Amino acid sequence: KVRVITNKFPITDFHEVVIHGPTCDEGLHDMPASHLQKILEVYKQRYNFYRKNGQVLIFCNMGEHAGASIDHSHSQIVVLPPQINLDSLTREPLNNMVDENTFFNVYCPDFSQWPYELWIAPKVPGTFYGDINDDQTDDLARILHRSLKRLVKIHEEQGIKVPFAYNYYISPKENWYLRIIPRFVHRAGFELGTGLSVNIIDPSEAAELYKK
Repeated sequence: KVRVITNKFPITDFHEVVIHGPTCDEGLHDMPASHLQKILEVYKQRYNFYRKNGQVLIFCNMGEHAGASIDHSHSQIVVLPPQINLDSLTREPLNNMVDENTFFNVYCPDFSQWPYELWIAPKVPGTFYGDINDDQTDDLARILHRSLKRLVKIHEEQGIKVPFAYNYYISPKENWYLRIIPRFVHRAGFELGTGLSVNIIDPSEAAELYKK
């Protein structure tokens, strides 16, 4: 039901594709939470298989605007050498809460670089993704499922003209998080020329929309 294969066009020595399911026309937001749980379990297995080889980055590009080169729903696992200093974000403070369950918080950080950006973070700090247990995987699947469904609804109800697309990645470092980046805007000259981000949606307003 979930398959892992070697990437035909690897970025690094260890680069895999996680095929989310057998159906070509289903995105993650179309799948039940029980299937997302299987995908997250595969992530954990492959993360732990490679964690001694380097920094394990798990990411998903959903939609052409988010960089997906094929339609079939999939994500990727890349192992980067430990000596490479990843310029990844540390976990942001908890604010603009959207949702929570036993093990996880969902929120829109004040710093959000993209409209409707959403973070899912474990309530217990100081852990790696590969350390989650079965109960936590189940909780993460349920809250990720709800979050993606809400993102679809926002795209529909806000009349966003850019086709529905998003990226997410799981931080490879300690104190991990899952960051969802909706690709509802195009980066323009200012952002490309300065490296700065212009977010046209206040994160507190985004959080209120998600909660509705």
